[in-house]
Amino acid sequence: MNIIDTVLFIYFLLISIAVPIIDAQVCLPSSIFPDILIHLKNWFMLEFGNYLISEKPHFYVGIAWLELILAWPISLASLYGIAFAKSWLPTTCLIYGLYFFTALVMSTVHADFGVVLNNVKRDMWENLLSQVAILSELIGSGKASKKLLIFYYTFMCFAVLAILRGIPYNSDAGKKPKNS
Repeated sequence: MNIIDTVLFIYFLLISIAVPIIDAQVCLPSSIFPDILIHLKNWFMLEFGNYLISEKPHFYVGIAWLELILAWPISLASLYGIAFAKSWLPTTCLIYGLYFFTALVMSTVHADFGVVLNNVKRDMWENLLSQVAILSELIGSGKASKKLLIFYYTFMCFAVLAILRGIPYNSDAGKKPKNS
């Protein structure tokens, strides 16, 4: 296992644990979770100042559902793929990385272009990009703590790493073919 796969293994392990414990509490009734998990979620919410978990805006609940339905199974598959050196690992890394990066970065583009596009089809952009609004909400609202922003930017770096791991490359590129 190389260093990138080791880092991604730790990251996907964290995601595979955090999604059912924390993200699931955003979109599922709290009555189905034991008290210890509710306390863990509350600690995380207070420690990082994650007001999105307590306020549960609709877009964030939607993203939590995506985490449960898409990100969690892909992170579990990626763990398996890394552990057993499966040939399809780059595909799961690419899918996860693009999903998560889009959920974070495109929302920042939404916040920046909102000013630039002011009256030029702004409604179209807002409708298109409102689905991926985590960073634009955190930055635009002014409510996010520095710790919470660092948390999300760190996870964005892992998404980029997953994307890079998923991009196919040919190690034989540039080599002269052997004459048979």
